[in-house]
Amino acid sequence: MKQSRQENLIYLVVWGLLFATPLLSLYVRTMSDSNAAFDWTEVFIVWRKFAIFLLLFFIHNFLLAPLLVHQHRRVAYFSIVAVVIAAFTVYQCSSRPEEPKRHGPHTEQMDRHERPPFDEPPMALDGERPAAPPNDAPPHIGNRPPRMSQPDDAPPPIFGEHDILAVVVLILMFGANLGIKGYFRSRNDRQRLAKLERENLEQQLEYLRYQINPHFFMNTLNNIHALVDIAPEKAKDSILELSKMMRFVLYEGDKTSVPLSREIEFLKNYITLMRMRFNEHVRISIDVPDALPAKEVPPLLFITFVENAFKHGISYQQESFVDIKIDVADDRLYFTCNNSKANKPNEEKGGIGLTNVRRRLELIYANNFSLDINDTAEQYAVKLSIPL
Repeated sequence: MKQSRQENLIYLVVWGLLFATPLLSLYVRTMSDSNAAFDWTEVFIVWRKFAIFLLLFFIHNFLLAPLLVHQHRRVAYFSIVAVVIAAFTVYQCSSRPEEPKRHGPHTEQMDRHERPPFDEPPMALDGERPAAPPNDAPPHIGNRPPRMSQPDDAPPPIFGEHDILAVVVLILMFGANLGIKGYFRSRNDRQRLAKLERENLEQQLEYLRYQINPHFFMNTLNNIHALVDIAPEKAKDSILELSKMMRFVLYEGDKTSVPLSREIEFLKNYITLMRMRFNEHVRISIDVPDALPAKEVPPLLFITFVENAFKHGISYQQESFVDIKIDVADDRLYFTCNNSKANKPNEEKGGIGLTNVRRRLELIYANNFSLDINDTAEQYAVKLSIPL
């Protein structure tokens, strides 16, 4: 899988600083000590050791780490990594320089044939042997010290401190590489999941809009059909108002958002259409601020509530009302729609319209909206608050 630029940049910076460390160290030393010379040999020695770790890093980053992070082949990964660490350990131990032999604390070693024997003291100048030391004298008092044990002759350990440190550094390097690669893999997965959720959201919203449009036109055509027999002239005017509404639905309804002023104008056209149908016994009011902010809202968001108000709250036998109010404050829009209850309300209770509009609100605003519906025996009230 292709690595991200951020991941490669992190590796480049870390290894660049690591290889620059001996240069900086030697430069500081030459600046602080005027007698010290800048010796490139020391730098190359350190770089040669770093090169082994860099080679192993490339092998792990491009060949081994993808086995675990992308392919989830744990057994293969840990098996190969164990072999790599073992091979590195063998190389580290075999390439360690031999330490010089250390001498005893008192004198240099002498060849056995060059030393005089210990069983006979040396001759004096007059040919007589010197007197033996008293029995209570310390054993080292005499003409020759006793033979000392030579513990420094033991072979060096197979696995030294530097070898342990090198293996630990290698394991930490592999772990850091896995951590960085796992982080970017997790981030990419989250980005892909967010993209899929966004695409799914757009598909659901598009599906809901396709359901709202036929639902709205069906109710509107029913209203015009009722006017054809009652008031033919009003029916003609209704068709003109319907054409304005259809223009908005066709050109604006498929967008994710429309200007607030256009959405309210659409509501006013619908209310004008409804006023042609009802008589003076039905009170219809809409309260909208004179100055609307230049904000946008989802199209056809409020029409469902207004449709239901006219469809289920208007009665020809009694006084009825539909009150609509829109207010804007603190970057939020407050929409209220109150209507009376008919004696024989429609049993659909709003049908698919209210279900779709609630689902749209959840998809668009998540938890940043409030929708309260108060259904009593006398009236039906809707209060909606959305951010702008």
